[in-house]
Amino acid sequence: MTNKNKLLFAKIPSVDRLLMTQVLEEVLASYPRPLALTAINQVLDGLREKIKRGEITEEEPELIIESVSNQVAKEVELISAPSLRPLINATGIVVHTNLGRSILAEKALEKFRPIGGGYSNLEYNLDQGKRGSRYTHVEGILKELTSAEAAMVVNNNAAAVLISLETLAKGREVVVSRGQLVEIGGSFRIPAVMSKSGAKMVEVGTTNKTHLWDYEEVIGPDTALLLKVHTSNYQIVGFTEEVPLTELVKLGRRYGIPVMEDLGSGCFVDFSKYGVLKEPPVQEAIAQGADLVTFSGDKLLGGPQNGIILGRKDIIEAIKKNPLNRALRIDKLTLLALEETLRLYRDESVAIKEIPTLRMILQPYRSLNKKAERLLKLIGVVTTKNFSVELIDGNSRPGGGALPLSELPSRLLCLVPQKTSSKSMERWLRANDPPVITRVENDRVLLDVRTIQERELKTVAEAVKGLAEIII
Repeated sequence: MTNKNKLLFAKIPSVDRLLMTQVLEEVLASYPRPLALTAINQVLDGLREKIKRGEITEEEPELIIESVSNQVAKEVELISAPSLRPLINATGIVVHTNLGRSILAEKALEKFRPIGGGYSNLEYNLDQGKRGSRYTHVEGILKELTSAEAAMVVNNNAAAVLISLETLAKGREVVVSRGQLVEIGGSFRIPAVMSKSGAKMVEVGTTNKTHLWDYEEVIGPDTALLLKVHTSNYQIVGFTEEVPLTELVKLGRRYGIPVMEDLGSGCFVDFSKYGVLKEPPVQEAIAQGADLVTFSGDKLLGGPQNGIILGRKDIIEAIKKNPLNRALRIDKLTLLALEETLRLYRDESVAIKEIPTLRMILQPYRSLNKKAERLLKLIGVVTTKNFSVELIDGNSRPGGGALPLSELPSRLLCLVPQKTSSKSMERWLRANDPPVITRVENDRVLLDVRTIQERELKTVAEAVKGLAEIII
């Protein structure tokens, strides 16, 4: 260590001196002392590292006690802030996996305080006065909406597939089309989930074509299940063929082998009625005779994160008794949000109006244009050399690995860079409080009003005005 560095280290204020400053006395009045000490140590360690790297010289004011105490105050605010924060989704991707997927309906949110803040009949049968099952809170309405014999819920669809395979086919064979070996997301793949369940995967057909005889050809005494996986996050087009669920069910009945369909995203609404590409509704799979159907509850369904399992009563009962079920079960708040979401589906017109995911996907261009014009009016005249503002046409996406070919016509606020780069603008909006998450295309920052909520328009306008005033 050089003599110069020794002198600089000596100038770093001590912990005791910092704690006596007015700035930190005010900090200690609002925050716990251990938190303040953690912030002090992090700031002081940072100063020592800067000295070692030669980034602080004798002329630098960073070591003055007033400067250091201010740095500590900022550090306290930073480390005390919650990690999980609300933000504004201006990307146009409705079910955005990285941004929390589906927004819950207001009717679900209203119930959180009484259930989350008190005791409930989660596993208590009020009629009998003894322990009950948590599945009863959603099983009845799932059966009502889908006509399934039985239903249960686990913590996500990957878990639903895992426990179903483990229950029905551990140590035995599961037949699946090669073209349906999808990657669910986050590198979780059907073959990997099947391997973890203990089932033996038997691939049939080719990537683009699988015939009924491909399945029948490999059926043997060790075959436990015929699996159909809906490729909701991609599509193969052109010279293709796959076996319809109805035909697979007939084959399964002939050999006494159950048929399971993993629908992936899952939905209760036929989107094709509203001008959006069709995604097979869950009710169709049940009506076509699938013995077991699995799907996500937090994608096109518009509920909280969960995986739903529907099907034959004997199979569902076997899955419920699987010891793995306890590790995959959902908590009371998830059950609450799911039940309230499902109740809205009793009237499809109400569901489309009140479930944010459905409302955003099906929002017509005309209303989006009006929404964009309101946003532009809230921003007002922007006199800046940083960027120019205009409204343009563009496309949103359903997201969540669903409807991969669907592009939803939308209206976008476009920030065209002039003095400021699009990268700098995107980063500044992302650092806003609350963060505004945009997308950058062709060196322009785009804010898609489809995924901006009405209550957020004013906040977005203020963020854009703030961006116009700063120097980046």
